[in-house]
Amino acid sequence: MDITLLSPKGTFTNLFTSHQQSNDQAGAIDMQSNSNNNNNQPQNSHTSTSRSSDSGEACGAGNKWASKLLSECARAISEKDSSKIHHLLWMLNELASPYGDCDQKLASYFLQALFCKATESGQRCFKTLTTVAEKSHSFDSARKLILKFQEVSPWTTFGHVASNGAILEALDGESKLHIIDISNTLCTQWPTLLEALATRNDETPHLKLTVVVTASIVRSVMKEIGQRMEKFARLMGVPFEFNVISGFNHLGELTKEGLGVQEDEAIAINCIGALRRVEVEERNSVIQMFQSLNPRVVTIVEEEADFTSSRYDFVKCFEECLRYYTLYFEMLEESFVPTSNERLMLERECSRNIVRVLACDEENGGEECERRERGSQWSERLREAFSPVGFSDDVVDDVKALLKRYQAGWALVLPQGDHESGIYLTWKEEPVVWASAWKP
Repeated sequence: MDITLLSPKGTFTNLFTSHQQSNDQAGAIDMQSNSNNNNNQPQNSHTSTSRSSDSGEACGAGNKWASKLLSECARAISEKDSSKIHHLLWMLNELASPYGDCDQKLASYFLQALFCKATESGQRCFKTLTTVAEKSHSFDSARKLILKFQEVSPWTTFGHVASNGAILEALDGESKLHIIDISNTLCTQWPTLLEALATRNDETPHLKLTVVVTASIVRSVMKEIGQRMEKFARLMGVPFEFNVISGFNHLGELTKEGLGVQEDEAIAINCIGALRRVEVEERNSVIQMFQSLNPRVVTIVEEEADFTSSRYDFVKCFEECLRYYTLYFEMLEESFVPTSNERLMLERECSRNIVRVLACDEENGGEECERRERGSQWSERLREAFSPVGFSDDVVDDVKALLKRYQAGWALVLPQGDHESGIYLTWKEEPVVWASAWKP
């Protein structure tokens, strides 16, 4: 295709997604920071069309122009209609703005991915976004983003509360616990669990926490995370050992020996947003690797979207991606104030994921993929090696109590029928996060 349109205006920076934790959890490890990102806004030339996103109008409300233009452009790309692609990209470039209303924001971030797809520059763009993200990433900036996101939305805390409850019940009464955490979530899930262990009536068990880091952006801050975790464990009086594993190419390379698993340990495997970053063809082997560790429980939390079954049909994959991120942007719109810098950082982070889904195709190589699957799809995979563990009434009550802290619109949906596993977090009746627990 002969696409000569200039690159979309704006610099899209990424700060890694902080999609997991609760107020108490992050607060326990002193997740407070000063924002130094106010000057990190991209230059924007859309002065005639951009306006502050203060209308309160939801992304998906009414007959919105962005989704129509974006979908039309995706179809043109699929059909290799160069003239139409050029025209639609030009229109979107004139109308889009990362500082405008919800339509302008969606147009801005999806425009980047469509341009990369049309010019076959997705992998180069993705690497550039990753480099920018890593340069701007620090523990202080990440923890401020984490705190604010957990304050306004249960998107991350939902999975933490459900997983912690299942882990504590599965390992109850054991004296030596070993949690293998594959999450890239800055360990913000674990202070609450440490506190729960410290307040047990019986003898406090020894906890070994092995953190498997699969994202380079997280690796740079793990030393400080470990120091804070060890300090908090001493404060709680919990015997504690902290290990970090990184530098491997695929989760399937992990072994019992490499993870330091001992025969007298009760094992729990915790995966939050981790499996979607495993290549689709390797997922079953990773699940079998989990099975070989003979864990007492495996907790899986994933966001509810399907970028896998349609990965060879660009238009269908685009429509699912647009559906999912419209929900996410709508949630951000209603959760943050219009001038929130944290909201802008989360929106920018989405741009990298959107490029990775829509423009990197199968050339992703060694980079982490972004092929999400729905809870029903993960359940089908997991049932080959594990049996589902229903969440107890106590855990469900804890999750319901959590949701009451947030604005209206959030709900917990229990599985309907024997064929479904796990529980769902819904936003305005749309499922957005799936949490589940499994045993061999």
